[in-house]
Amino acid sequence: MAIDNNGIEHSTRGNSIVDVLETVLDKGVVIAGDIRVGIADVELLTIKIRLIVASVDKAKEIGMDWWETDPFLNSKAAEQNTKHLEEENKELQKRIEQLEKSAGQSNRFV
Repeated sequence: MAIDNNGIEHSTRGNSIVDVLETVLDKGVVIAGDIRVGIADVELLTIKIRLIVASVDKAKEIGMDWWETDPFLNSKAAEQNTKHLEEENKELQKRIEQLEKSAGQSNRFV
């Protein structure tokens, strides 16, 4: 303990909330748990909860970067998703046209 000029005691320990938060974000913390609901030894519902608290850099380092590819969270991912859907739609339209042409040719000989 240290006393300042106003006579107020202050802790000299370096474990402030900022230090703890910095350590948690640097190293990461995982909290995991399961909730199970059942009646008469028959499991009706299981909810698995996983929570990871880490900095963005640490999350990327361990391979967690889902927010970069989630179209609901990232506008670039949403644009890529839209482009992919448009290309897929065009390809499906071509296939339908080909099938209709081949079906039309086969109907002529019936």
